[in-house]
Amino acid sequence: METKIDEIAERIFRLSTFVPEIAAPAGFTFNQFLIDAKEPLLFHCGPRSLFPLVSKALGAIMPIERLRWISFGHVEADECGAMNLWLAAAPQAQVIHGQIACMVSLNDLADRPPRALADGETMDIGGRRVRYIDTPHVPHAWESGLIFEEATRTLFCGDLFTQIGQGPAIVKESVLDAAIAAENAFQATSLTPATGPIIRRLATLEPRRLAAMHGSSYEGDCADLLSRLADYYESALAAKASHPPSA
Repeated sequence: METKIDEIAERIFRLSTFVPEIAAPAGFTFNQFLIDAKEPLLFHCGPRSLFPLVSKALGAIMPIERLRWISFGHVEADECGAMNLWLAAAPQAQVIHGQIACMVSLNDLADRPPRALADGETMDIGGRRVRYIDTPHVPHAWESGLIFEEATRTLFCGDLFTQIGQGPAIVKESVLDAAIAAENAFQATSLTPATGPIIRRLATLEPRRLAAMHGSSYEGDCADLLSRLADYYESALAAKASHPPSA
């Protein structure tokens, strides 16, 4: 395996590792994203097993010791399994996440105290501004949250728009069908009445690109794509409500 580096927007780097054994025979990608600002931010840590590959790739862009901020969508191995390895490798780095994530998990799990952010709070990381957005149970966990980089209008959308297989780093063709196929395969999303509205709230940001954790990132009419994803989940929820499981 190797971790590939692609610059998907100005000074935003995708670090992608393809693992053919997962979701075989198509395989599965694990993507981390580096915002190379004055205070660099890494979104997604990756699992511990991939840390040697991913850290080597990041080190080809900048010294790991420069890393200042670490964040991720929710508490899960592929999102934050290597969190403490990154904290050890970057002595000035600090985890940032929402207040719920810090309260229920990260105050205990992180080797250094995390910084809790309020919903909608922005941070100036030196030439770039990132905004934290609470997305409870979207796609999975109570503590879920995402970040939006305002200068490039990049939404780091975590597990939203997950795709199976290995595609280009960034595409301009819709990834909606591939995301629906992955959802049908994994059934990973928590379907609630709030799922659609939360995704529609992300659409109001009018992102220019979606940095997906699994699969290709997307550049284009992201607001429309997010709205169509919300339509899909609302239809799926309505279908489940009309056909409840038998006792």
